[in-house]
Formats: sequence, structure tokens, C-alpha cells
Amino acid sequence: MAAPPIQQETAPWLLENGSYKVLTKEARQGHGHSHHGRTAHNMSSSSLRKKSDLTLVSKVQCGLLRSFLTNLQEVILGTKLSILFPAIPLAIVANYCNFGRPWIFALSLLALMPLAERVSFLTEQIAYFTGPTVGGLLNATCGNATELIIAIFALCQNKIDVVKYSLLGSILSNLLLVLGTSLFCGGLGTLGKQQKYDRRQADVNMLLLFLGLLCQLLPLLFRVAGGYTTVTTVAALQLSRASSIVMLVAYVVYIVFQLWTHRQLFEADEEAGEGQEEETPVIGFWSGFVWLVGMTIVIALLSEYVVATIEDASNSWGLSVSFISIILLPIVGNAAEHAGAIIFAFKDKLDISLGVALGSSCQISMFVIPVCVIVAWIAGIDMDLNFNTVETGCLAVAIITTAFTLQDGTSNYLKGLILLLCYVVIGACFFVTTTPQNQGNPMKGSVVNLGTSGSLAA
Repeated sequence: MAAPPIQQETAPWLLENGSYKVLTKEARQGHGHSHHGRTAHNMSSSSLRKKSDLTLVSKVQCGLLRSFLTNLQEVILGTKLSILFPAIPLAIVANYCNFGRPWIFALSLLALMPLAERVSFLTEQIAYFTGPTVGGLLNATCGNATELIIAIFALCQNKIDVVKYSLLGSILSNLLLVLGTSLFCGGLGTLGKQQKYDRRQADVNMLLLFLGLLCQLLPLLFRVAGGYTTVTTVAALQLSRASSIVMLVAYVVYIVFQLWTHRQLFEADEEAGEGQEEETPVIGFWSGFVWLVGMTIVIALLSEYVVATIEDASNSWGLSVSFISIILLPIVGNAAEHAGAIIFAFKDKLDISLGVALGSSCQISMFVIPVCVIVAWIAGIDMDLNFNTVETGCLAVAIITTAFTLQDGTSNYLKGLILLLCYVVIGACFFVTTTPQNQGNPMKGSVVNLGTSGSLAA
């Protein structure tokens, strides 16, 4: 059967500058690979998107108004999480009207859920116009924008423990909760056959996570071995800063490896996701850019609320700051991505689920954490890579367990269940944690986390 001479996508329209525009297949290919730099993060988030009905909007006569309404419909209503958008104005009103601070915290957390998913959507839209390489770089830097912004605001308020807890929690959440749930649900969904995935991408990510673990382990061992004196504190801080530079260099090489030299290792994700989403952008380049900047500003505002009210929420709810930061913040911040990973595992597309869980973990470990250390260094704040004994031990066990789970390239529901149970035990550990009073200075006792860890008393 002969193909038509010109293949066009007639919908959805690109309403840029008020005029209709369609992309031919040839034009789309001119921008690069058919998926335009889509990563596992994009595909995962795309599972929560809704196809917009533009019938009514297309009847609007004014081109500028039609363009604005289309963007509004695609960006605000184009997600199944749009029901949570009212939490944004509610959080702002609660803050200005001096409502209970735990309410401000809870509303801000809820509002961050759809925003994190929309940032992923907008970076993907921009990638259609910039090509796969720039799209990949955008994802490498914006993929965990919410965590990075929360961490920067916590640093500005000198809440270094909150920074460490939330970033550590993101890694644990991705490795144990997301990956565990994906393997468990995927195993139950395909009981009749064995799930398989490409080990090569997982191997690269696990190597990076082990390097990150080494960089976080050494300052801790350094201080434990040398005693908690001023000399070892300064030395551990200097070692952390040097290690952070090494981690960033490794991350840059990883990006080059992923986007240029060994791109074929990461293309399994794109092939696995074919047919899941249409291949045309639904908003224009500049529209996407403006929306992305606007949403980043809103995320920054809500992140400031979250950091400012976390202690009040902790006291009101009877939960330690460490439990809220390590368990609650990552679950809420990445809910859209996590849900998508589980949905793709159900569909027997584990490569996408692995790409989400391991890719996010690497991004936090090798990019966000060292960036925070260096930003703190520039700002004159003493933040090191010592995540304390209990936290670093949990991280080490999580990475080693995940590495063993992924070593044979096959999966079943028992492997997923074991990872989930590890996460439950770690969650229980921080649930019973007594948070130290001096949140601001990790050099003076933030190493005390558990009432039972007397050997860590500063």
C-alpha cells in the first residue's frame, strides 16, 4: 500500500503568533531524532497527560486570544494533576493571611506536584524545536529543578540539614520506592512471562552512584577516624569541596557519554516509548520558554514557603524534620514521574522505569548535591558531604541492594517487593528519629540524628 506523497500532522495546531501551523514529517525530522531528545523522565511524566480538545478554542477569531487560550488549555488543563493547581493561589493566600504554618506547608507541597510534571512537559516541548541534544541537556539540568530550588532556598536560610535530608531522600525514594514499586507492579502485571531490560544503561548509572557514595562516605570516615575536632572538620570540608568538583566533572562526562559518544545505549528508552505520545509539539517555542520561566518562579516561591514552614509542620504533626525531608518531600515532589514509571512497568516497558529511577538518582547524586556544596562554598556557608552515619549507611545499603537487584537483566515481583520493604524499614528508622535542635550548623552536632547513636555525639 503506497504512502501518501506528503505526510502531515493536522492536529494539534501550533498556534504561534496567532496563526495555524502544521509540521510535516520532513520538518520534524529536520529537528533531529523522532523523539527530539525525549528521555525516560519525559515519557514517564507523559503518562499523566490528557489530550486537549481544541475544538472550541479553534473557533475564536482573534489570533492572539486563540493562541493564549490554546497555551492555557495545553499547559494548565493538559495534565491529570490539574485538579491540584488551585493549591497554588491557596498557598499564597494562606501565607499572606497568616493561616496556620502547617497549612501553608501542606498546600505548598500539593501545589508543587503538578508544577514538577509541567516543567518536564515544557522542557519536552522546547526540545522539539532545539533538537535532541539541547533537549537532553535541558533534561539534565531541569529534570530535578524542584529539588534543586528547594535545596538552594534551604541553603539561603542556613538549614543545611534540610538540604542534605531532602536530597538524600530523593535518591532513596528513586532507588527503593520508585524502582521497587515499578518492579513489583511490573512483575504482577506480567506473571506469565519474565520481564527483561537492557542492563547496559543500568550499569553506567550504578557506577556513577557508587562514585557519588564514595565521595559522601570519605568525609564521614575522615571525621570518625580523626575525631570531631576543628582540624578534621576543616579537612572534611575541604575534601567535600574537592570531591564535589570531581563529581561535577564526572556528571559532565556522563552527559557527553549519554548524548554523543554512546547514545545508542540510551535509545532503548525511546524505542520502548514509541506510540505512547504524539510526536508534534502542542505549543510554540517562545510560549514554552515563557511558561517554563513563569513556572520556575512559582516553584521558587512555593519552595521558599516549604523551607520556611517545615519546622512548624514538624512540631504540629509530631514528625521529625528528617522524616518529612527524607520521606514526604521526595514522594510529593516527584509524584508525577513516579506514577509514570509504575504505569510503564505495568506495560512491560521496564527500560523507561529504570531510566526514570536511576537517571533521577544519578542527577541528584552527581549534579544537585555537588552544586549545593559549591553554591554554599561561594556563599560562605560550610556545607560538606558528610551525611552522617545512619543516613550514609542507608544510602550505601540502598545502592548495593539496587545493584544486586539489577545484575542479571531480568525482573520479578519479589525483587520489587524486597526494595519496597527496604524503603519501609528506612522510613521507620527516620520516623523514630529525634531531630537535633541546631539545624543550621552541621559542624556543631548535626551528626547527632538518633537518640541511640551516642557514639556520634558532637
